[in-house]
Amino acid sequence: MTRLNEALDAGARIVLLDNMDNEQLAEAVAINRGRARLEASGGVKLDRVRSIAETGVDFISTSQITMAAVPLDLGLDVEISRQ
Repeated sequence: MTRLNEALDAGARIVLLDNMDNEQLAEAVAINRGRARLEASGGVKLDRVRSIAETGVDFISTSQITMAAVPLDLGLDVEISRQ
């Protein structure tokens, strides 16, 4: 948590907590004591979102929503008529 303390001491207003388990996230929330907004990110699967939220972080980022999206093959054909 050294880097978190350094960020807080430097006046960070938002801190990204990357690839932390729930125990580490809860520890970061306790260290932070509301000084900055905390965002959990990195390896966040949808089945963990509730338990991550329960640690007290302010934001949760996940790419699982967009990674699971089925691609759409969409074409746009334009015909220009000159008069």
